[in-house]
Amino acid sequence: MFNKFLRENKISAAILTVIRLYLGYSWFTAGFHKITGGFDAAGFLKGAIANPVKGPDGNMVYSWYVNFLESFALPNIDVFNFIVPWGETLIGLGLLLGCLTTAAMFFGLVMNFSFFLAGTISHNPTDIFLGFIILAAGFNAGKYGLDRWVVPFIRKTAKTYASKNNAAA
Repeated sequence: MFNKFLRENKISAAILTVIRLYLGYSWFTAGFHKITGGFDAAGFLKGAIANPVKGPDGNMVYSWYVNFLESFALPNIDVFNFIVPWGETLIGLGLLLGCLTTAAMFFGLVMNFSFFLAGTISHNPTDIFLGFIILAAGFNAGKYGLDRWVVPFIRKTAKTYASKNNAAA
């Protein structure tokens, strides 16, 4: 019942727009400041490796993630220095414009969980909670945005492409 309200109701679409704009502004400004102010993730990654998330017993909780940071992310820091600020900016832009909203929110959640796994709490729990609401709402979250036109266009184009390929086979 709640899921139907999220996915189909006009009032829900208006509420989702407010949530989407709030998250979009947060993501966009975070990314834009990193692009314009210079950004280097090396310090953050080294800190996450040196001080991993530990459980009550004092052992690392996400040793696989620390291993990923140490063996992949840190050696490829230039890639991450590009992906993080531009990813945040594009996620924010997608949410602000209501364009490819569910895709933007999915990648936003991936980044939120990445920060969480590295031990950064900050506003991530709130962003994750609101992000799951946006993701669960699907198309309705971008109804008052560009998704109103973009999603039907993509569906129509994909359907046309699929029917042409099936006819050719």
